Amino acid sequence: MRFSLSRKRFKDLNEQQVLALAISSEEDDARIYRGYAERLRGEFPQSAAIFDGMAAEEDEHRKRLIDLHQKRFGPTIPLIRREHVSGYYARRPVWLIENLGLERIRAEATAMEQDAERFYLAAAARTQDADTRKLLGDLAAAEAGHQSTADDLSAEHLDPDSLDHEDNRAHRQFILTWVQPGLAGLMDGSVSTLAPIFATAFATQDTSTTFLVGLAASVGAGISMGFTEAASDDGELSGRGSPWKRGFASGIMTTLGGLGHALPYLIPDFWTATITAIIVVFAELWAIAWIQNKYMDTPFFRAALQVVLGGALVFAAGVLIGSG
Repeated sequence: MRFSLSRKRFKDLNEQQVLALAISSEEDDARIYRGYAERLRGEFPQSAAIFDGMAAEEDEHRKRLIDLHQKRFGPTIPLIRREHVSGYYARRPVWLIENLGLERIRAEATAMEQDAERFYLAAAARTQDADTRKLLGDLAAAEAGHQSTADDLSAEHLDPDSLDHEDNRAHRQFILTWVQPGLAGLMDGSVSTLAPIFATAFATQDTSTTFLVGLAASVGAGISMGFTEAASDDGELSGRGSPWKRGFASGIMTTLGGLGHALPYLIPDFWTATITAIIVVFAELWAIAWIQNKYMDTPFFRAALQVVLGGALVFAAGVLIGSG
């Protein structure tokens, strides 16, 4: 059996189909909000209560739409969903992502309400029935006012101390899952690859060979760091979050850290390439110090002294080995 994959355009829907689409959309959004609430309930119970309240509002919208459909068209509601309508806004499947952050969930909820408001405004403009136009207009205003509703629910469930606590907890999780592994990778890639790259450079004074050694060292170190980070801790007891996210952050930043001072050796002239690479190295080390200061609260000059001293020692070792 073959099924048609063609979809209707929104402007071709009749009024019953528009109401049916609105009903199914409200059902979906209520499920999404409840999914957010369940995801947040363990760590952020106050924010979970906010999404419970927003889901209840979507249920009330659905009930009003069903009542209107029964009044105008009877009890049988056509099955029509977002995916059946060409150009209709789609919900991004972010709720399927593990360890979705608190700020990402809040941002997605805001985008959902804006999409729904635009839909109801467009739907209201197309109907000739006074009751239908009034309801759709009211729902557009309700979706636009959901930010106020969210604020009211926040005031009810989130006192300033609770909000600060949840925000601090989310920020800490971001640092543990992304910043800390990424910083470790950047430090390893920027420092550990200095010796092989500059040893090769001064031993051969061949920029092509130096670049290939740097590329191999950077990619190899990135793969090694990524798998080590992912395999060393599943995050269950430490609370550091998804091992795959941490491994990805560590591996990518390790590779980038090494490639930063390998790429200048694509320049054919040896001394131009080497001077450029040295400048890039100092830029990388200062970037590491800045990240440590911003996210790890390490005093900037202490962080700079640590990374510059370590980098200088490794760089000197590479130059001495290559020159010997």
